[in-house]
Parts: sequence; C-alpha cells; structure tokens
Amino acid sequence: MNSYRIPEIARKYIEHDMIMKHTELPSFPEYRTRVLYAFLNKHSALSGYSELYTLVTSLVQVGLDTHDLVSITNDSKEHKAARSRQLKVLAGDYYSSRFYYLLSHAGQIDLVGLLSGAICEANRLKMNLYLKMKQLKLTADEYMRQTIQIKAQLFLSFAALLEEGVSALWPEILNLFTRCELLVQEIGRAEISQQFKDSWGFWHVLQSCTKEEKKVLQQEEPDPAKLRSIWLKYKVTAQLYDMLDSCLKELQDKLQHLDAEKLGKELLSIGEPIRRYLNSPGATQGI
Repeated sequence: MNSYRIPEIARKYIEHDMIMKHTELPSFPEYRTRVLYAFLNKHSALSGYSELYTLVTSLVQVGLDTHDLVSITNDSKEHKAARSRQLKVLAGDYYSSRFYYLLSHAGQIDLVGLLSGAICEANRLKMNLYLKMKQLKLTADEYMRQTIQIKAQLFLSFAALLEEGVSALWPEILNLFTRCELLVQEIGRAEISQQFKDSWGFWHVLQSCTKEEKKVLQQEEPDPAKLRSIWLKYKVTAQLYDMLDSCLKELQDKLQHLDAEKLGKELLSIGEPIRRYLNSPGATQGI
C-alpha cells in the first residue's frame, strides 16, 4: 500500500478500554515507524508486506516501552497505583503477543525469528544500561548512545532484508532519526521535574555538579525549585536544543544526497515536524 496508516491500524490494538482507563502508555514510535515503512515500501519484493511488517514492529516496540514504565520497586500500597503497575506488565505482554499472532496468521514465520532475536538483544542492552545507571557509572554521552541503540534495535534488524542499494544507508539514517526522536523526548523531560531521574540532563549535571547539587539530584523527591535552578545553571534544555539542531542538520544533509526512487524526498518530509519543532517559540528562546 502507498498510504501510511500504521498509527491508525495500531490504535485498535493499543487502545484497549481497560488499559487506557487505568494506566498511562508510552508514546508511539512515530519517526522510526514511518522511516521503516518508507524503506520497506520501496522494496521490490517486500513492498506488499510493508504495512504488516511495520505494524508488528511498532506493536512490539510499544510493548517493550510499556514494560519500561513499570517501576522497579513495588512498594506502593495504594490500590490504584498497584493496579496501574500490574496493567503495564500485562499490556506490554499483550502488545508483544499481537506480533506473534499477526505474523503467524500471515505465514511470516521467518520475521518472527528475526524480531525475537532483536527483542533479546534490546533487553540485553537494557540490562547493561540499567547496571551502569545503578552503579552511577554512566556519562551523558554514553546514556545517549546506548539509549539510541536500544530504541533502534528492533528496526535495525531489518537491515538484513533491505535491498543492496539502500541497506548500507539504513543503520545511519535510522540512528539519526532515532537520535532526533530521543532528543525531542529529553527536552520534554527536562521541563518536567518529576521526570529528571535517569534522563540525559541527570547524567549531564552529575558529571560537573558540586557535592551539594549531587545531594539534591540523588534525593527521592528533590525540591522542584532547586532542581530547576540546577537545570538552568548547567543549561540542560538549551544544550538539548543545540544537539537536536545539529542532529537535524546532519540528517538533512544526508538525505539531500539520497535519491533512491525519491526515497530521500520522502524521508525529508518525515523529518519536517522536527524542523517545525525547532522553529517553535519555545525552542528559539532556548528554555
């Protein structure tokens, strides 16, 4: 199919009444999904499966991201919070199970194996990252690099299926789109004090802050005003905007030299919302 409608199709699997009522869900992996669909849709042999392959990959990613929202501890005695935690676990399993169901019914067993291997690798990478986080042995650059690697892992597995003309381009273009997507998310987290833990800003500040500032960062519920002051001192949000601007320029430069059956033009249009985001009033003020 030529029209992109993956989020619309995915919605009927994701927006389950009980899940939506009792717990929050992660963002849909829009950029990675659109880029994968664009590449598969240009494939001479796989274009007929571009919608199915992209759909199941997005559902698996939502499942993995939903599991990531489950708190590490289960100390909460409040019934609503406990139910939300349980539903995140069940929802993540449910979304992931849809990928097996859809592919098996379509007779695409080989892709089940391909994505299953990618899931295992993504989980392995997460465990390594969480261990470094727990030990506070992580730099801001390492956090960014490893998080991008985790987010891109499912989609990266399609490199083996792409045609020779574009397969070499896939990892770099996917990495750049994933980096842009992550930076937009990190900017949003930088503006919400409750989401500072284990963000890029947290690791960036931890590398340079004073002992007193480190105490604030390591508190379970730090004073929002103090945290905001630290974020401003170390220019967390402004640096994230600068990183996003550099990433977008690198991506646009890469795509302008790509002309594989108008694929470059299509990919540039996918990145257009990022450009508009950077030109928004909040971005230009660097807040």
